[in-house]
Amino acid sequence: MASSSSSANIIRCSIFLCCILVQVVQITAIKLPPNVRVPAVLVFGDSIVDPGNNNHLVSLVKANFPPYGRDFMGGTPSGRFSNGLIPSDLLVKALGIKDVLPAYLDPSLGPDDLLTGVSFASGGAGYDPLTAKIVSVLGLAKQMELFKEYLAKVTAIGGEEKTKSIISESVYLIVAGSDDLANTYFTSQLRSNYDVPAYTDLMVQGATNILQELYDIGARRFAVFSAPPIGCVPSQRTLAGGKERNCAETYNQAAQMFNSKLSSSLDNLNANKFVHGRVVYVDIYNPLQDVINRPSHYGTYTLFRGGVKRMLWNRKDRNSGSV
Repeated sequence: MASSSSSANIIRCSIFLCCILVQVVQITAIKLPPNVRVPAVLVFGDSIVDPGNNNHLVSLVKANFPPYGRDFMGGTPSGRFSNGLIPSDLLVKALGIKDVLPAYLDPSLGPDDLLTGVSFASGGAGYDPLTAKIVSVLGLAKQMELFKEYLAKVTAIGGEEKTKSIISESVYLIVAGSDDLANTYFTSQLRSNYDVPAYTDLMVQGATNILQELYDIGARRFAVFSAPPIGCVPSQRTLAGGKERNCAETYNQAAQMFNSKLSSSLDNLNANKFVHGRVVYVDIYNPLQDVINRPSHYGTYTLFRGGVKRMLWNRKDRNSGSV
């Protein structure tokens, strides 16, 4: 059964990370060489890139109610852990594929939706299989099962050659790790038999496993997000930041250790195993840390009031993509 405290912790982390990540992604232009084609984007991971898969699960980790979605397509909560778009939406729009990336479990999906990509991500998931199990969401193994089901649907729509093209030419985005550290390791302590070096090894192995499985199926283009400065998320500052609610440096150090190991592991895959593919390590830790350290530089400021940290976005261009 899902833990209500774990679920609440995941939701608080997700809101903060989605808001700042959208801010970071919006200032990064994505340009492809003229001869590069990307037919679809396929996403695996956690709440940062879950557009509503959890709506269809029996879990407390959901965001399909107000005030979520107040700036998303008429103010309708979609299940995104954000008031508007999430990073995977911005990616498909920047690549010129479509305006938003839908959830695979959305029953209204049509053939065009499937052929141009979907997200299998589930809020509360992680590289550690236990992370998703705690809150009754889709772990990466289950997301892979859904991906294989998706391929069968694509084959039925477009045939085997079309499916092979989508598999090899699509971009695969993997975003996980935040809930492993913030929820499973530090908050629930269900992995107390691991020290931080051992647990981050477990996480990196989980990342390597899904990449290898996708590569063996035929995937060739990957982008993997680093872990964010999880100790600076408001909920973690409250739990472990002391009386002043400072960033929990122990948590951030764990994230940095994981990121260093993940980056090295991806370098190894590129050099020795993925001879026909490429994995890009996407550092979100340092850009997010810069937003946190210099909020006014990004048009934001922070306010502490009544023990609750609120991120206030001082922007004039409030639209469906702004937060």
